[in-house]
Amino acid sequence: MPKSYSCPQNKDVVFEAVKNICAMSMNEQQLLEALDRLYKRRSFGVKLGLDAVKKLLACIEHPERSFAAVHVAGTNGKGSVCAMTESILREAGYKTGLYSSPHIMEFSERIKVMGEQISDLDLAELFEFMEGCARYTADKPDGVETTFFEFTTALAFEYFRRRKCQFVVVETGMGGRLDATNTVIPVVSAITPISLEHMAYLGDTIQKIAAEKCGIIKNKTPVVCGLLSEDVMTVVRKIAGEQDAMLVESRERVSVKRLKQDLTGQDVSIESTSVSYGKVMLPLVGKHQLENCAHAVAIVETIAETACLDISPEAVKAGLKAVRWPGRFDVISRDPDIVLDVAHNPGAAKALVSTLKDVLKNRPLCLVVGMCDDKDEKGFLSEFAALAKKCWAVPLQTERSADASVIAGAGKALGLDIKVSTVKDALKEAKDWAVSENGVVCVAGSFFLASEVLASGASAV
Repeated sequence: MPKSYSCPQNKDVVFEAVKNICAMSMNEQQLLEALDRLYKRRSFGVKLGLDAVKKLLACIEHPERSFAAVHVAGTNGKGSVCAMTESILREAGYKTGLYSSPHIMEFSERIKVMGEQISDLDLAELFEFMEGCARYTADKPDGVETTFFEFTTALAFEYFRRRKCQFVVVETGMGGRLDATNTVIPVVSAITPISLEHMAYLGDTIQKIAAEKCGIIKNKTPVVCGLLSEDVMTVVRKIAGEQDAMLVESRERVSVKRLKQDLTGQDVSIESTSVSYGKVMLPLVGKHQLENCAHAVAIVETIAETACLDISPEAVKAGLKAVRWPGRFDVISRDPDIVLDVAHNPGAAKALVSTLKDVLKNRPLCLVVGMCDDKDEKGFLSEFAALAKKCWAVPLQTERSADASVIAGAGKALGLDIKVSTVKDALKEAKDWAVSENGVVCVAGSFFLASEVLASGASAV
């Protein structure tokens, strides 16, 4: 290992050394090898705790302190809320970053500045630098290996510092209180709808899970919450009170009403307690996106008020119109219509089915579904039981894949016409069925499935 990695106190010297090394030697194969090493960090498992990531961030002189963060936790909708919030702040003239997970096609999707994914060259430079720092901290007497998510989070924060981001919208990973992202200093924290998930790590009741996710609420820092159940709101109010944090409920501050909707988006009318935005074009489809939109607008208005920033109504409208969030009711083909969605739990499935009912206009639906083995197959499929006319259960290209026969069994118990297939065959049969029935194909259940379908060029099958 080069000496420049052994003591990263003079980071400018280190950065320049790494840049020169990468410019001379880093190629596509080396980047793939670096990513492979990163994915192997998953073998360190899930470690809820901030000790390792704090040590790594301290080693690189705290990049998380170089930007103002909008920190978002929850179960469903947090990605869409993050995407809308970042897009608005960008249109308002601020230099923005977005940190989200997981990715669908490329690792670089997780880290964006001004809407653009991190480049291969920048990613290569950061891998070289961060691996040296991770080794340095792990080799100390009290050192510990960083996990995949801890390493990725620190890498992202360092990139945002290098790019001199003013605002970074940060989506939590699994939880909140002990999530690696909970090292940022937020100007606003946000809580999206919460449901039962990751119970082995976060708790076996909705209240326990909510308490973990609400661990991102900071002292005297505003928290903006979306449309939450009363059980969750009770927890939010309690923790916000303990932290002396101003609590803003988006549904009380912002009203978003649909004017019209089709497969490609919806026109909405937005009114808040302080601004009348009028008609706005929102590319994201579904009733749940109206709630996410209200949440994002409430977040931005809260930032503007508490930080005395100029965020005009025009910037809000332009930001919402420009938002892109792949894999969320993503129409990847129009002949026939194929809707791709990364919904993978019952709550997300309920929102997806509601949207499908709104836009199908009585057209029949078929479903291609694949899920991870830690998900609720029965709860997910129960939402489709009255809508899907035909289904295919498929395996995923990951060791976490649920057995397709188990998914099919859950579907059959609910009365669904479902069979086990491969992704390729399922897509072919689903498209043929949709053409003959003038129907719509829905592909859902996992980020892994979305990635495989997009990689296969499903619209060209």
